[in-house]
Amino acid sequence: MWGWALLPILLAICGTVGFWVVYAMSVANGSVNVTVMFPYISTCGSDPPQSCIFGQVLNMGAFLVILISYLRFQQVRDWGCPCALNTAGLCLGLLCALGASVVGNFQQSNQLETHLFGAFLAFVVGVVYFWVQAALTKRVKPHPGGRWIGPTRFCLSAGSTALLVASILGVEGHWQGCREPRAVGRA
Repeated sequence: MWGWALLPILLAICGTVGFWVVYAMSVANGSVNVTVMFPYISTCGSDPPQSCIFGQVLNMGAFLVILISYLRFQQVRDWGCPCALNTAGLCLGLLCALGASVVGNFQQSNQLETHLFGAFLAFVVGVVYFWVQAALTKRVKPHPGGRWIGPTRFCLSAGSTALLVASILGVEGHWQGCREPRAVGRA
């Protein structure tokens, strides 16, 4: 009966393994040059054949996110909290899944704007989903599980927010690093 609780772990393991496979393929076939700059996973997943694996990994991940979001929605509702915040959490989870699927199916080398929109849905909306789940943990009475669940969700949400901000700030530096270097000392 508790087998559904393994879905987030399965999502994390399969996603991590899938992304490393895409990275290894792109390095092996020379699609990216890691001696110049460490590439983003979207850069690694832009060219065939690894773009096929990249899309499949994200589509399977999106399916798991849909399952996890729906099961969490039902769980909170069954605990006696049929509130608007729970419905908002479900909607955010579904948007996050849609974003992951868009990222996988619209590679950055083919459709950059669509890819970035999908990344926004997957990452920004995903972090908001985490915060909603942390808030729901405080709202559900009595608190199911141990006392550690609420603080753990809060810390993971804060960590996700910090990593999101760091990655956004890193994108600016990444794109600046991709520009052609200027000739120094030439007139």
